Amino acid sequence: MDYKKEYERWCRLAVADADVAAELKAMDDAKIEDAFYRDLAFGTGGLRGVIGAGTNRMNIYTVAKASQGLANYLNQTTEKPSVAIGYDSRIKSQLFARVAAQVFAANGVKAHIWPRLLPVPTVSYATRYLGTSAGVMVTASHNPSKYNGYKVYGADGCQITTEAAAKILGEIEKLDIFGDVKQADFEESLAEGKISYIPDEVLTAFVEEVKKQSVLFGETVNKDVAIVYSPLNGTGLEPVTRTLREMGYGNITVVKEQEQPDGNFPTCPYPNPEIKEAMALGMEYAKKCNADLLLATDPDCDRVGIAVKDKNGDYQLLSGNETGLLLLDYICAQRQKHGKMPADPVMIKTIVTTDMGEQIATHYGVRTINVLTGFKFIGEQIGLLEKQGKADSYIFGFEESYGYLSGGYVRDKDGVNGAYLICEMFSYYATQGISLLDKLNELYKTYGYALNTLHSYEFDGSAGFAKMQKIMEQFHQDVGTGKTIHAFGGKEIRTVLDYSKGLDGLPKSDVLKYLLADHCSVVVRPSGTEPKLKTYISVSAPDHASAAALEEKITGELGAFFR
Repeated sequence: MDYKKEYERWCRLAVADADVAAELKAMDDAKIEDAFYRDLAFGTGGLRGVIGAGTNRMNIYTVAKASQGLANYLNQTTEKPSVAIGYDSRIKSQLFARVAAQVFAANGVKAHIWPRLLPVPTVSYATRYLGTSAGVMVTASHNPSKYNGYKVYGADGCQITTEAAAKILGEIEKLDIFGDVKQADFEESLAEGKISYIPDEVLTAFVEEVKKQSVLFGETVNKDVAIVYSPLNGTGLEPVTRTLREMGYGNITVVKEQEQPDGNFPTCPYPNPEIKEAMALGMEYAKKCNADLLLATDPDCDRVGIAVKDKNGDYQLLSGNETGLLLLDYICAQRQKHGKMPADPVMIKTIVTTDMGEQIATHYGVRTINVLTGFKFIGEQIGLLEKQGKADSYIFGFEESYGYLSGGYVRDKDGVNGAYLICEMFSYYATQGISLLDKLNELYKTYGYALNTLHSYEFDGSAGFAKMQKIMEQFHQDVGTGKTIHAFGGKEIRTVLDYSKGLDGLPKSDVLKYLLADHCSVVVRPSGTEPKLKTYISVSAPDHASAAALEEKITGELGAFFR
């Protein structure tokens, strides 16, 4: 594609959106190249990119083109196709959701759209509840405010497979962004029944399913614990507080500055509960309120982060791995105690999630399934269990990036489910005088200390994208020759798992996992949704200090490859 000619064409034809038209006029050569050097990538994660003008940006034109491609695919593969649509609090999310609905309506695909912003798992749920052919969620998850995205779900409520994504991409690539996209009027389509709002009964049914995930099995616990909650200016406020209050948790303080939806995220520029800065205001509230527990969900409410009070009265953030281990042990222990463990219990985790999860599962006689990074692969495995008549076997799934799910009612991580289970677990142990930190230390004493960290390296623009690809090529070449990298942090590389070749029956994926001596490991992979390379470091050591020192050494050596 000649990006300069495409830019000139957009200047002539992209007049329906005043923001896009104004941005086009103000572009210099460098901005033109970055905005038009490629089409925004579409894959299993759908679309994700910076909001703005151009083929490499999120705007009404790229959203409409993707929707047209999806509509064409659905019309080829489904009789009477339909789609469930949701959106989060991000800039232009509602607009993009309505544009998608208009394209579907114009192509004979019935569009069911949530009448207000709600979490991403409610789209997975609505897809299954309404029996639609697909689902679309307009969200960029936990990215900074300049981003937005477009996630696609299959009829099973799980994010689309690699095969489906390739077919949809094929349909998208056939289209001219201005000449081949059909759109109907939103209000007219609403009146004609081509678009309809999803009724509140579906949200109520979703909340009821979340409430069923309790593993107290009749036990009484103290639910008057003091909880501070932040939706991080996203979608979690209504379903999280509703679920908690309906289950008896009334002592909830919401972080006022982060309570209402706001796509600018004024108090947390990177609205990700994995990041300490995003949790800072909530921790201030927790200290003022002398809260027992701090919860925060990301803008689309599929991730949840927590902080708990230590013995000195300070608040300590727990990682996604730590919270996941605690939840896994709690669920297994409760099911075992009450005789509620299924015949063939299964826990599912990603390959970059702490291996200690498998140790805990084995202790309780629970089988572990390891999958590629991305909760869609956990959802896929739940579906496979369901097809085998073993839907009840699934008891928990989690990933290190703060995603948890304890039931098969949705096929994506669920921050509402996670928040509720965390509160229940906290209350259960608090009733016995045990803190979550006490319980975590108990797990470390039983299974050994584990430190797991994630480091991301950004590569913006066309030059950055090319550099990122070259770095991954160099890693793969080294695996093939074994000439350069023999150890990380002094820990010898014992085995290299190259998932680009499709290991263990998993789809091919550009991921390398280095298994090191002494139960340590390193994973290197490019992000599927952002211009980043990510490294996951897992260190086993006698104590935190020695683990931290080793992790720092490994991080330093890895960082040299990304400069």
